[in-house]
Amino acid sequence: MASVWIPSLLRDLTGGISELDVPGQTIREVIDSLDERFPGMRDRLCDQERIRPNIAVVVDGLRSQHGMRERVNADSEVHFVPAISGG
Repeated sequence: MASVWIPSLLRDLTGGISELDVPGQTIREVIDSLDERFPGMRDRLCDQERIRPNIAVVVDGLRSQHGMRERVNADSEVHFVPAISGG
């Protein structure tokens, strides 16, 4: 199972959990697994069938170029990184 790091903005859904092991072979499957365990996660990460534009997905240190289709290995690290804005 992949290690998934939950950003602080989403920890209200996980009860404060910041890292957990999640099954899935693609980002879509990982998000589905997260949403099954923590309802509402999919809505916060996705806009219909795409990753929200203000969220970057990083798998094993590389920003995903394939969105929901990005492959995930059993030993992968997955980070959902919210965009930082300001002036």
